[in-house]
Order: sequence, then C-alpha cells, then structure tokens
Amino acid sequence: METIASIKEKLLKAESHEAWMEGLKSDSRKSVRQLLASWQRRYDKRLSLLQDLEDKQAFDRQFKEHPGSLVAGIDEAGRGPLAGPVVTAAVILPEDCSAFIGLDDSKRIGKARRDELAQLVKARAVSWSVHVQPPEVIDRLNIYQATKQSMEAAVKDLAIAPDAVLADAMELALPMPSEAIIKGDARSLCIAAASILAKTGRDHLMAEYSTQYPQYGFAKHAGYGTKDHLAALEAHGPCPIHRKTFEPVKTMAEGL
Repeated sequence: METIASIKEKLLKAESHEAWMEGLKSDSRKSVRQLLASWQRRYDKRLSLLQDLEDKQAFDRQFKEHPGSLVAGIDEAGRGPLAGPVVTAAVILPEDCSAFIGLDDSKRIGKARRDELAQLVKARAVSWSVHVQPPEVIDRLNIYQATKQSMEAAVKDLAIAPDAVLADAMELALPMPSEAIIKGDARSLCIAAASILAKTGRDHLMAEYSTQYPQYGFAKHAGYGTKDHLAALEAHGPCPIHRKTFEPVKTMAEGL
C-alpha cells in the first residue's frame, strides 16, 4: 500500500486530474481521502481563477481594433477619504497575461497579495503610470473634477500612448477613444491592474503621512472617516493634508 507521505507528494505535484486519483476516493484511510479533497478544492479554485482571467481578457479584447492594439486601464483610489490625495493609475498590459492569474479589483485582495501583484504589474506591463492629485487641488476643483483630471494626466504620463482607454466609471477627455466602464475593476483586467497600482500607491503615501502626522493614524485608516479618525480630528483639528471642503473637516476648519 502506498504511503500517505508519497500520496501527498504526488498530489502536490499534480496540476490536473489523473487516473490514479480515482482509487483515492475509496481508500480506507480517512487522511488520504482528505488529501484528495484538499487537492480538489485547490484545483477547482485554480480553474475558477483561470476562467476569471480569461473573462477579463476577453472583455478587454472587445476594445481592440486589431490584435496589436494597446488598451490602457485607468482606476483611482481615495475619492472618499477626509484626508490625503486621490491616486490614479494607468496600465497597458502585455498580450500574454498568463502571469496575472488572480489579478482582480484591489478591494477583493488582501494587502500582502496586492503588494505582490503591484510589483508584478510594474515588471510585466507594457507601460504604467501613477498620478497623485493633492488635497488642495481636490478642494479647488471638487473631488469629481480632480479625479477626472488625475486620470487624464495618468494616461498622458504613459511612456507609450494607448489606442484605447478603459476607465472605471469615468468619462474622460482624451485624444484616443475612451470608455467609461461601470464596475470596470471587476470586469476588465487592465482596469483591475490599475486599481492595484492606485491602491498600493495611495496606501504607501498614507503610511508616509502617518509618520509626519502620527496623531491621526493615517497608516491604519488611510484617511477615511473611521471612528478613530473622527476622534483624532476632534482632539487635534485638521492638518495640512485634510480636505477642507469635506465634512466634518469643513466645519472644523471654519471654526478655527
């Protein structure tokens, strides 16, 4: 009888279902059946991720006039917080995206995995850019216009001009065709890649601000209006990176 250790090693190496696995279903040892069930869950998960990758790529291909066309995805992070910048990113992915299995909307991915994916996108992308829109511009223009301007700047900052642009739920004024895609970060691979760069880029900036203004805890809440952040605002008032046109910062600033 084959040892459990040997079966475990074979399952770890197996990338698809093989005939010998059928015998494991009726193995008298419970641990062997559990090993098979664990392998099946991993296999099913990988198939699901591969299908999701193909679906997102197929969505992006709809916007290519020909196979060589370059499509850029655009997304932002930080429209809602009370403090800090809006960060937007633009990404043109390569034709071969097999390395991007698991790439998804940044909100669906944990921090460690987001950081890994950000490095992968930067290493493999045809071109990428990140634009930081500071709080004072947000206050001057309003959050919608400031985000729109930042997205357009991110496209212009790409080293290679795309043939088409897909933006997450934003109409842009650009020299090339652009589409506003509702829930684009969940439907488009290039928008998902942009969402990863925007989110990780903004989180990094807010962690830096946290060392400059430690009393607000920016590294923990990234400037969003959490209970702790509101308590810190009440105790210390707004700092230079707070958005003066956002409530309750606006009322606090007017009272100073």
